[in-house]
Amino acid sequence: MHPAHSITRISALALGIVGALACGHAHAAASQLKENSAKGLGRAFAGSGSAAGDASIIVNTPAGMRQLDGRQLQADLSAVSFSAEFTGAGRNAGPTGPGTGTPISGGNGGDAGKIAAIPAAYFYTPVGEQAHLGVSLSVPYGFATEYDSDWVGRYGGTKTEMEVVDLGLSASYDVNPYVSFGASVFAEHMTIELGNAIDFGAILASARVPGYAPGSADGSLKVEGDNNAWGWTVGGLFSPDENTHIGLSYRSKVEHKITGGDATFVVPQQAAAILSVARPGWFVDTSGKATVTLPASATLSVTHVVNDQWTVMADVTRTAWSTAFDSVTIDYASSQADSVLNFDYRDTTFGSIGAEYKLNQNLTLRGGLAYDQTPTTAEHRDVRVPDTTRKWVTLGLGYAPSEKMEFNLGYLHIFASDPTVTKASETGNLVNGKYDVVGDVLAASINYKF
Repeated sequence: MHPAHSITRISALALGIVGALACGHAHAAASQLKENSAKGLGRAFAGSGSAAGDASIIVNTPAGMRQLDGRQLQADLSAVSFSAEFTGAGRNAGPTGPGTGTPISGGNGGDAGKIAAIPAAYFYTPVGEQAHLGVSLSVPYGFATEYDSDWVGRYGGTKTEMEVVDLGLSASYDVNPYVSFGASVFAEHMTIELGNAIDFGAILASARVPGYAPGSADGSLKVEGDNNAWGWTVGGLFSPDENTHIGLSYRSKVEHKITGGDATFVVPQQAAAILSVARPGWFVDTSGKATVTLPASATLSVTHVVNDQWTVMADVTRTAWSTAFDSVTIDYASSQADSVLNFDYRDTTFGSIGAEYKLNQNLTLRGGLAYDQTPTTAEHRDVRVPDTTRKWVTLGLGYAPSEKMEFNLGYLHIFASDPTVTKASETGNLVNGKYDVVGDVLAASINYKF
């Protein structure tokens, strides 16, 4: 086999972008985050676009701002504890295909999860009798995993980190007390950092270079990139009566055209000398560009006030992952050939129900249940995506010491089956095993009216 044929199987930014697009989270489908409100968390985000008294409605359903009372500021902080522990093994490429060679050295990688903080902040003011204006800061997508650098699945990934921050401006208008329409525009900043090992021993062995075997000459790759883009949200709030509110919203997809991504290689010295002759300009530090599209979503939210103490809510969100991740082309600034990545994400459904009970004038209790579907499937799951469909149970508490001040706490626990992974790297290193995934979220907020 000619070295060029084998070497073309490895793509620099491709390995990184795959991880960024596929990254999953313990408590939201893929990298999608809902943690923008402690009050909402307590009721499993049911009523996110229709319930009164939560400033996060500015970003969820802008038309719902008529559910807010007076000028106000709100700050939320969610602490996410995500644990992902792998148990399994791997085998190098062999003469009959991926995973048919010698065992891959290394352990299980430790706990790939982490504890992370997710902030959100809101400002709202009425404008006259029928108009409303809001400003929001939120984190709609984000994820991070990191394994030991020498773990058994290192060729599939060692580090994955993505963060998306939105700064939005929202406006709405009340046609009458029962019908409102609203829209928002947001600036979105995305950052990505990925890392994985590269089996240069397998590359050179398949090209029949003497002295090399799969796993005998590891190198590494780190990919970094960032981009700013724009998106929008539109929707309406409809109230058949004073106790029932129905919110509809649509969030646009957002295209991030990364033009200045950086790929940094570490190549064993002897292997680098051979590769410089066999494929000059490959596996060298380079920039690159690619378009990463975050999906559109639509949400139906319903809130009904039963009586002075009880309020019930429900939400359904449909996210269009399949059209966002049809294919991605990575264009390298080096001599390395472009890569076309094909994904097989499916569209997902999130559904939740929740309730609030007003214990007295100052204290409110909350609870909720949710079903959160993953876009991944068993046949396409990899080590960067220890993700599976999950069920939520949430609890919350609100305390209002005065008409101007309110404090809220929310807690979420995830119930999920153990996801399995059987995945071969570009160099034919096959890893096979399962994950023990645990997720918990604790959120707190303060709201001040002035």
